[in-house]
Amino acid sequence: MQQRYLPLGLAVIVYIGMQACAPGSTADAASVRAVKDRKNAPAFTLKDATGKAATLAEYKGKVVLLNFWATWCGPCKIEIPWFIEFEQKYKDKGFAVLGVAMDEEGWDIVKPYITDKKVNYRVLLGDDSTAQLYGGVDSLPTTFLIDKTGKIAAVHVGLVSKSEYDKDITTLLGITSDK
Repeated sequence: MQQRYLPLGLAVIVYIGMQACAPGSTADAASVRAVKDRKNAPAFTLKDATGKAATLAEYKGKVVLLNFWATWCGPCKIEIPWFIEFEQKYKDKGFAVLGVAMDEEGWDIVKPYITDKKVNYRVLLGDDSTAQLYGGVDSLPTTFLIDKTGKIAAVHVGLVSKSEYDKDITTLLGITSDK
């Protein structure tokens, strides 16, 4: 009789474990830090797809979603359409997405990818030194939400839900989300 319930018990344990690791779960979800707990986002200068130098300082006064990603990263491929949508939806409200591609092959692989995916936000080519500025980006995707004063307000490591990003963005912009 006891063996009959063993599969059910295992199923419940697996389900609970999966929920704890699910995107956007409370175990993974980072919330926007209080203003007093925010640290300055490290400055950088990187080249974009056109070869133009870009700095984080150019975006002061805007909420910035700074996403470290790669073309081979499965969760990154899920997030990119969300970021395209957020760029379109919030760009006129003081928001910008910056993608930092971490592909070792460089622009040879990144440019065709962003063209194919119709990425509408600025993509920069990063390297290990850029990742080290942000505490050693060990997992992709890693996303930093930077407030209008240039301070890191939230950090998401790995895939989190689209609604979690939307909530954080609208909080930092001071607007109500229209889901």
